[in-house]
Formats: sequence, structure tokens, C-alpha cells
Amino acid sequence: MEYLVTFLVILTMNFFLPRLMPGDPFVHLSGEAGEEIAAFTREQREYFTVYYGLDRPLREQYFRYLAGLMRGNLGFSYYYKNDVAAIILGRLPWTLLMVTAATFLSLLLGILLGSFSAWRRDSWQDKVTYLFMVVFSEIPAFLLGSMLLIVFAGGLGLFPLAGAMTHFASYTGWEKIEDVLHHAALPVLTLSLARTGGIYLLVRNTLTTVLGKDYMRTARAKGLREQRIRYRHALRNALLPLVTRVALQLGGMVGGAVLVENVFAYPGLGRLMREAVFVRDYPLLQGIFLVLAFGVLAANLLADLLYRTLDPRTREGETYGKQKAAKTEQKERSHVPA
Repeated sequence: MEYLVTFLVILTMNFFLPRLMPGDPFVHLSGEAGEEIAAFTREQREYFTVYYGLDRPLREQYFRYLAGLMRGNLGFSYYYKNDVAAIILGRLPWTLLMVTAATFLSLLLGILLGSFSAWRRDSWQDKVTYLFMVVFSEIPAFLLGSMLLIVFAGGLGLFPLAGAMTHFASYTGWEKIEDVLHHAALPVLTLSLARTGGIYLLVRNTLTTVLGKDYMRTARAKGLREQRIRYRHALRNALLPLVTRVALQLGGMVGGAVLVENVFAYPGLGRLMREAVFVRDYPLLQGIFLVLAFGVLAANLLADLLYRTLDPRTREGETYGKQKAAKTEQKERSHVPA
């Protein structure tokens, strides 16, 4: 139920927020991105306003928007003159590639470095790693991406400067995959490094707490190997909070992807959003926001289900709560006079 209410609130904000921006979509349509060159006559602007229904009251536009969503229609782009769903589907795979790869890489780096620091708590290795990760995680994604772009693409020439594929190249098979990965390397690395710090701190602090528990001392007293204690008992319990953190981090990951895509001119939803903001393309903005919001909500729902699967105590707590409520209801009924 809470997810349904959240989704309805998102739909409402998704409709009204683009319309709060100053400017006229048909003024911006006549110029380049960021420029307002009014090439349309007043009659032409009035015609397009009536044609797209922008002259109607906001309440009526809102209900028409909801009715279109119920039919699976995300709208028609003012600027690209195409269905919003088709435009988004063309850009979505690039954003999914970057966000998925960055999530996996940041998880891997965060778990490895966090475990390294926790097992060497208060040593010089832990202090150096902690200082490096805290300072590094405070660098904004766009600034970090600019630094990597200048050094590795502009200076050393190891990676392409922009884009997702080599233009006018006729690659097939593994050559095409290699070209795509070569272009995606710096954007993925930027987004991963910008998000590794939070995972590192969570794993380090949680694992340090777990290592001090009584059952860890009992495991050592039983003579279990240190590797088994660390990886099977300590790390397994320390990673449970990470499931929720990954779902919550997805929103920040998508926000970082918007900045990173614009730094590297990567043709994903983030760059498309920037273009839609410049030309005040309301349907396209609404479609992008809706897809991103749905992805974040789906990730949170998946995290809840996965957490219940990994931690049986949550299921036991729910079962106990239901049994207690049933007993209370039965007791109250027994006291009601016939």
C-alpha cells in the first residue's frame, strides 16, 4: 500500500514540476539548447498551444495525463516529434549498462576495502584507507569525471573523449562489444568511485561491530579457522544492512549518472533529460522522471523481499506479530457478551 501511495505522489509531482519551470516550450523549440530565439509567430505559438492541449486548465491536463498512463501512453515529444516511450527505450540501455556496472564495481570495491579496514582496525593500513576513502568520496561526480577525462582521455589518450560508440565504424561481434566497453570505462569508473565511499564505511563499521559479538568469540573458542570465521560468520552477517543500502543508493546512483553522462556526452537518460530541460519538453521530462522513479521504487521493493529472504528473523518477527494480533482479537471476542 505504501508503495502505491508513493507512486501516486510521484505521478503528481512528475506532472507539475516541469510546468513550474520558467519559459515556453515553443519558444525554446525554435532555438538551440539554452538559447531563446523566437522564430515562431504569435499565431503559430497559439496554434501549437491549442494543438497540444496546453491551453486547457491544469486539472484537466493532469487527468488526461493519468488517463494516458493507464493506457500505457507516455505522451508525444514536442521537440523530437516522436513517442516518448520510443525515445526513452532508445536511450535506456546505455544508462542501464552504466548504472549496473557501476553498482557492481562499487559494491566489489566497497566490500573488499571495508573488510580490509575492519580486519586491521586502528592499524596504519586502516587509517590510510579510511582517510583516502573519506576524502575521495566527497569529490562530486562531475568534478571527478572531468579529472579522469582530462588525464586519461585528453592527456594520455587511453580512452575516447566522448560518446558511447565510435562514429561511422562498422564493428560486429566482439569488436563492437569491445568498443562499447572502451567508451563506457571512464563513465563507469567515475560513477563507481563516487559511490564506493558510502559502501566502504558501512561495511567497515558493521563488520567491526560484528567482530566484537559474543558468538564470534565462541567461534574462535571452538577452534574454527580464521578464514571461516571472517567470511562465513562475520562477513555474512555484516552484509545484511548492505542490501538496504544498495537500494537506497540507487537513487543517488541515477542522480550521479545524470551528471556523468553530460560530462562524457554519453547518450543515456541523463543527457536526454538535460536536453529536455533546455527545450521545456514536458512529456519527455515526465516520461524520464517516471522511468527513473519506477526503477528506484522497484529496487527498494526488491531489497525488502531480499532482506526477508536473507534474514529469517524478520519473517519470524512478522509471524510472531500476526499470531499475537490473532490471540488478542480472539481474547477480545471472548469477552463480548452474546
